[in-house]
Amino acid sequence: MEKNSKRPEILLTEAEEVEKVFEKFDINGDHKISLQELGEILKALGSKTGEEELKRIMSELDTDGDGSIDINEFKAFYCGSGDNKELKDAFDLYDKDKNGKISASELYSVLEGLGEKCSLKDCRRMISTVDVDGDGCVNFEEFKKMMSG
Repeated sequence: MEKNSKRPEILLTEAEEVEKVFEKFDINGDHKISLQELGEILKALGSKTGEEELKRIMSELDTDGDGSIDINEFKAFYCGSGDNKELKDAFDLYDKDKNGKISASELYSVLEGLGEKCSLKDCRRMISTVDVDGDGCVNFEEFKKMMSG
């Protein structure tokens, strides 16, 4: 019973996290992510996404076709309603060394690039909450489960 009583708190934390990430992407604060903002954030995260790939990502996330990503479209993607290709793209941003796993140091690097204030110890703790196989890293299957809530 105690686990169920904690669930709303977890959902609130997840919703807050999505909003914080959205705000990082929304550089100019207009409550929309433009193609330019998406490109700037991906570049800051170390992605070498080309113009065509950037447009493809934008068109997949911009479900209403208005040329920008609003909070609801972002939540739909972030919370796992996107397809495996979108999830794999997101996973690959974190997986800096391309070994198929996200380590605490890779997570720390991405969060630091987004301006988040957290320690490597915090990142290890975050990973431990979703690390099903106990290897200290998050693989793609664990990442999918984490993103789908």
